Amino acid sequence: MDWPQAALLLLGGIVALMALGVPVAFAFLAINIVGVLVFMGGMAGIDQLVSNASGTVTTFTLVPVPLFMIMGELFFHTGLAMRVFDALDKCLGGIRGRLSYLTVGGGTLFATLSGSSMANTAMLGSLMMPEMLKRGYKKHMIMGPILATGGLAMIIPPSTLAVLLGSLARIDVGALLIAGIVPGLILAFLYVITIRLQIAHDPDAAPGYAAARAPLSEIVKAFAVNVLPMGLVVFSVIGLILLGWATPTESAAFGVLSVVVLALIYRALTWEAIVKSLTESLAVTAMMFLIILGSSTFSQVLAFSGATSGLIGWATSFDVGPSVMLLAMLLTLIVLGMFMDQLSMMMLTLPIFMPLIQSFGLEPIWFGVIMLLALELSLATPPFGMLLFLMVGVGPKGTTLGEVARAASPYIACSLVVILLLAVFPEIALFLPNLMR
Repeated sequence: MDWPQAALLLLGGIVALMALGVPVAFAFLAINIVGVLVFMGGMAGIDQLVSNASGTVTTFTLVPVPLFMIMGELFFHTGLAMRVFDALDKCLGGIRGRLSYLTVGGGTLFATLSGSSMANTAMLGSLMMPEMLKRGYKKHMIMGPILATGGLAMIIPPSTLAVLLGSLARIDVGALLIAGIVPGLILAFLYVITIRLQIAHDPDAAPGYAAARAPLSEIVKAFAVNVLPMGLVVFSVIGLILLGWATPTESAAFGVLSVVVLALIYRALTWEAIVKSLTESLAVTAMMFLIILGSSTFSQVLAFSGATSGLIGWATSFDVGPSVMLLAMLLTLIVLGMFMDQLSMMMLTLPIFMPLIQSFGLEPIWFGVIMLLALELSLATPPFGMLLFLMVGVGPKGTTLGEVARAASPYIACSLVVILLLAVFPEIALFLPNLMR
């Protein structure tokens, strides 16, 4: 079988099964079995498939995934997240759009203490939306900042998707996590500017109200009691990696331990919070690992069939530079993001993209950050962006998908700006990893 036919069978089969509504993990598993039977010699290939799949999900580099999930869930369910928001709230007083700014500030900080965009968005929605509705904020000023800031957890460490990307693409996971810090902070700053411009265009979209800023002594006390101790978690996750004192796995374990210690100090570590955190972390982690199990051998089957080398040879046969190829890969991710979830996109494209990156001599860590940004952007692209559906579910009664998509559009533009900046100035992402080395 020629490589175009093999690529059509494997890649086309995956897309077709997903379009029919087959769960992602089972779609990958079914195509893997078909590919093994066709290209790897029947039942002997099935045995190899099982061996490779089990080896992939038991790799030590995936240990941070459940640990980061537990850390974020504990931070939310123990009420530590609410303490951070209360402290930040005292600084803003009654400025127009105060709650939108608070969403970005608090959500960015929570992104450094969580590993999940879905958890970050759900937390922001549950904490901020009722108050914003009560204050008379327009829908786009409520949903836009929540959607955008929720996705920051995909870029700012600890990011479970960054751990998965680094593990599967054989990129230094610690360096990839650290590389997301500066782009993530730039993105948060652009979100603040976007809110300011929207308020300037329509002052009634985010009304102000009479609320005096708290006295300086009260602000200092709130930060000392409720924010500064959270620096222990940030140091445990980011600082230990940056200083070279711990691997991502070890820093994830220290992160969980630091949240437990803080919850004990604040007397917030209840049995109910522990059970909820472990249950929700288990559900999400099991889903992720099931998808990895189904897709782990997909790249091997793709390579064995000749489709990978054929696609790479075809792509590199065009007389184009690395920038054009990077643009083509970004457009592919954006289009796929309209129809697929981020983990599926990553699993489908990594076997093709990483060899292409290597053939063009591009920096894998830099490309990994750009890919994470593109995946973050796709969370809010219609018609099937996951965060769009989440916002429709938790949004004001009568909220439509179109309204959510329009609210997200200015923030999608911010992500595109950061991707452009990274393409022109790679050192934005590589500065900290180079410093770490």
